[in-house]
Amino acid sequence: MAVLRKGTYTILQVDDGSELEKSITVIDWNASMAEKAGYRHFMLKEIFEQPQAILNTISGRIVPDTGIVDLPEIGLDAAALNRIERIALVACGTSWHAALVAKYWIEKWVGIPVEVDIASEFRYRRLLVNERVLTIAISQSGETADTLAGIRRAAQLGSKVLTICNVVGSTMTREADGVIYTHAGPEIGVASTKAFTSQLAALFLLTLYLGQVRETMQPDIQKALGAALVDIAEVIETELPRLQEEIKVLIERYYEAKDFLFVGRGLNYPIALEGALKLKEISYIHAEGYAAGELKHGPIALIDRDMPVVALVPKDAVYLKTVSNIEEIKARQGRLVLIGTSGDQHLGALTDDVLYLPEVHEDLNPLLYTIPAQLLAYEIAHRRGCDVDQPRNLAKSVTVE
Repeated sequence: MAVLRKGTYTILQVDDGSELEKSITVIDWNASMAEKAGYRHFMLKEIFEQPQAILNTISGRIVPDTGIVDLPEIGLDAAALNRIERIALVACGTSWHAALVAKYWIEKWVGIPVEVDIASEFRYRRLLVNERVLTIAISQSGETADTLAGIRRAAQLGSKVLTICNVVGSTMTREADGVIYTHAGPEIGVASTKAFTSQLAALFLLTLYLGQVRETMQPDIQKALGAALVDIAEVIETELPRLQEEIKVLIERYYEAKDFLFVGRGLNYPIALEGALKLKEISYIHAEGYAAGELKHGPIALIDRDMPVVALVPKDAVYLKTVSNIEEIKARQGRLVLIGTSGDQHLGALTDDVLYLPEVHEDLNPLLYTIPAQLLAYEIAHRRGCDVDQPRNLAKSVTVE
């Protein structure tokens, strides 16, 4: 079947036995649209593929009725896992943000101290790593030069290495003692979306598994957390179309801004960092992510009526603290975009621009709250006419230091 390129064509149309000439115009079609499944960009397609990517990552690894996790590919037996005294998470960019979320999870539910390092800094300091430290590398491609160099140094010092990766047979997976594949499928857009949420799913699985092996998690808690992980894919799939339509309208008031702040607390602080990274990557707008409580230590000087602030405000353990920080922004005439829990009427009193999300287990909020942050960046970049899939100066896999 021939593919029509952009242009105007004359065709013959048969109507009641007679032939009529008819002109048609192909406005925005090319061969790659078939690969995009009708989506305008690969990035948007991959945002909508996230529910399936999450399911693919956890499928066959967790028993939904009990939360029991099976990770035979982890490469370490129960005795080895029980000897671990500390975990070092090593990653770059978006994967580093996934590592920051995992630190909260592992320390909360497993009780092991966790350090998170940017891979490009990791091996250039004195590493206090030995055989009692588990080094976990997180990489989409498994070829990230800085991360690969870091785990090689950790292995030299006696650490066992676990790789979380999306590419089977990549260098990082071959050199590790164990691996957890994310099964996100190919990701074409340079700005990571489904690879990130799949990493979060894999890291949450790992948290459950470590809690299970080290017996730090009660069965009823493991069951609840496992069910929440299984359910989150369906929640995201349900919310995606609505969020996209609401964000398309909302960004008309913001797409011309020159600067953005993203803020959150606790588990949502790394998601604020990720939202800011997505926006700067594909729209070229200067954006920064901050822990909301840090605003008063300097960044609040930036707040004025021209500075949009995107705040992640789920009803979680630090909700009241986050609201207090937002009220400080409001008092300084900051332009607020709030992402919070459905039914939270207080948010509507602070601004008209609120995106509501259903209430889920607060430990799974990072996966859910990532979605509007991604869509906000995508719709702003598209509205500004940017090359969403191939932003300037960026590569999909960074294989040089």
